[in-house]
Amino acid sequence: MSDLAKNLVLWIVIAVVLVSVFNNFGPRPTSDKPMDYSEFVAAVKQGAVSKVDISGHTIRGLTTNGERFSTYSPDDPGLIADLLNSDVIINAIPPEQPGMLTQIFISWFPMLLLIGVWIFFMRQMQGGGGGGRGAMSFGKSKARLLSEDQVKVGFSDVAGVEEAKEEVAELVEFLSDPGKFQKLGGKIPRGVLLVGAPGTGKTLLARAIAGEAKVPFFTISGSDFVEMFVGVGASRVRDMFEQAKKHSPCIIFIDEIDAVGRHRGAGLGGGHDEREQTLNQLLVEMDGFEGNEGVIVIAATNRPDVLDPALLRPGRFDRQVVVSLPDVRGREQILKVHMRKVPLSDNVKPNIIARGTPGFSGADLANLVNEAALFAARGDNTTVSMNHFEQAKDKIMMGAERKSMVMDEAEKSLTAFHEAGHAIVGLSVPSHDPVYKVTIIPRGRALGVTMFLPEADRYSYSKERLESQIASMFGGRIAEEQVFGAEFVTTGASNDIQRATEIARNMVTKWGLSEKLGPLTYMEEEGEVFLGHSVAQNKHVSDETAHIIDEEIRVIIDRNYKRAESILLEKRHILNDMAAALMKFETIDQKQIGDIMEGKPPRPPADWTDDDSSTGTPTGSNTGTDAGTDADTTGKSSSGDKETSTSQDSKESKDSKIGGPAGEH
Repeated sequence: MSDLAKNLVLWIVIAVVLVSVFNNFGPRPTSDKPMDYSEFVAAVKQGAVSKVDISGHTIRGLTTNGERFSTYSPDDPGLIADLLNSDVIINAIPPEQPGMLTQIFISWFPMLLLIGVWIFFMRQMQGGGGGGRGAMSFGKSKARLLSEDQVKVGFSDVAGVEEAKEEVAELVEFLSDPGKFQKLGGKIPRGVLLVGAPGTGKTLLARAIAGEAKVPFFTISGSDFVEMFVGVGASRVRDMFEQAKKHSPCIIFIDEIDAVGRHRGAGLGGGHDEREQTLNQLLVEMDGFEGNEGVIVIAATNRPDVLDPALLRPGRFDRQVVVSLPDVRGREQILKVHMRKVPLSDNVKPNIIARGTPGFSGADLANLVNEAALFAARGDNTTVSMNHFEQAKDKIMMGAERKSMVMDEAEKSLTAFHEAGHAIVGLSVPSHDPVYKVTIIPRGRALGVTMFLPEADRYSYSKERLESQIASMFGGRIAEEQVFGAEFVTTGASNDIQRATEIARNMVTKWGLSEKLGPLTYMEEEGEVFLGHSVAQNKHVSDETAHIIDEEIRVIIDRNYKRAESILLEKRHILNDMAAALMKFETIDQKQIGDIMEGKPPRPPADWTDDDSSTGTPTGSNTGTDAGTDADTTGKSSSGDKETSTSQDSKESKDSKIGGPAGEH
């Protein structure tokens, strides 16, 4: 029987007992026939009443026919005289008085009830709720216990993080055979901190450890400790470790521990902050249990920099395991794991999909397989083909197609030139990622997308590559200006300008790539309230240095803006041809782009038919001077919602879609 059912039965029994007690205190029901008082008085005067029992205002009696009756008497001073005149036998009975115990109970019952409720709540807050797990068990741990039979995940289900698996493999060996380490004086780490980006498989790895070791597994989130009641967090920590010791050897897994393990002394709550009390109790518990108790704490976070140093010292979380994004081989292994449950076509090649998804985490790859299966189901296919994976990848990287959005020809023309400008500049500058696909079909928040896909995983960027990215970001705006005129440049390049400025500022202030300022850091770290830093902002550079920084940023931006201008002026015919291809096909890939860059007519897409052909040549594709007339409508129809994005690694832009280095325009 569940805890909820037990509590419900208990409350029903208590209610039945209380009702029974109060019924005993109340008047007992009788079989007397009710009679109106006026009818009773008339019966007395007629001599139809032989006997009455008077108790206060209640009168019970017997008629001459032998029938019993009862009535309620008001204050009638002449009633006794009428009864005596009619020769009625009168029996006076004093009203029933409750006993001494009953009077004490009735007078003290409200106070006793309030005291009982107060004691109940205090016991729950202190963790003494009798082992209940209901909503009122404030002080009890919310950790969910999974027995060794419930954890069905093993290391075979974890792929792409081989180094992390090796790090935690000895934990499994210790839980299975602790004597092997103890007889040599070795001690297993009491706590293991899994550090990695979201979706890399930290929780899955912890479950795999418990599954391989065949031990109980307690799981709880860091946010489950702190409530609105003072002292609840520390009480839950104590209760959790008490339960763990009863089930040792076991594993306690705390997900998102940064919710409770941040720097002490941070924030506006002072030293008595509830979260700090919870952290202090966690520190005591982790450093308090003995090595042979077999309780291992595993925690996961993607913010190790905000954790309190006392939490990371040896004896607590003395081992940090980095769960990084998978490389191309790791992505292939992860794809194979998720493809086990999906019926695949013969043309599906996980290694090719892995090479085309740099920067994807394990969760992203699982989502990719799921989206491909959904595309196959929508098309009533029995297997998932490579084309379905391509559609799923485009949806994840570039956003879902907004088929309901209808653009007029002028807007489509401007978008086509904008995206073509990005692609041509990106292909013309050195050390730039190759173009994967260009489309003017609205996807996500963008009216068009130019996607650059790196040929391999990239972990650092050279100055040449960064400047090439800046130049390609300005390609869209410059194409609009050269084709339609400066008066009709739209707001579509706002995101490009923002990201180009961010790269240039980082080059000057953070990465030491400025010739004038040299390898010095001028980046002001913005401390947040709850990161253990000061709330106030400190200025680390003088006004003169800040002016030089602005000048250096301007030099980098102007240099690459002019470089993109000269490229598009030189390749204006290619710009027109690519825009025309986009107006006709709406989406072109790297093969068609290669044809255009070589001056050849672009080959049609594999599934293309002449019936799909769009209308004619884009506005302004013939000459730059004739474009101004038709561009008037384009300039007016553009809006602030028209956003385009360019290739940028997630390290340098918070707006990047998943897919890592493969950004958007």
